[in-house]
Amino acid sequence: MQRPNAAQLAYGSATVVLSTVALLLLSGTTATLGIAAVCAAGLMLGVLVAVTMPVRTRHVKTPVATSPSDRADNGIRVPAAPVGAGADTRVGS
Repeated sequence: MQRPNAAQLAYGSATVVLSTVALLLLSGTTATLGIAAVCAAGLMLGVLVAVTMPVRTRHVKTPVATSPSDRADNGIRVPAAPVGAGADTRVGS
């Protein structure tokens, strides 16, 4: 199974919250069992919405990779010296 994308998570979460609040207000239940049943129904509805959402079929556009001969700097890259407060930054003894 594929991992859910951001839209599926957002719509599913919003559905759980809004449907649970609406069902609690409409039913008017105060019993613990009734509240638990409404919460379970809201959760199942949110999962149903998230699972049935269409998945993106197109891929996100990525920039075209350039070949090494196209770059202006073809030399060997050396990392810069670390800067910070360390034992190697002392001058003299």
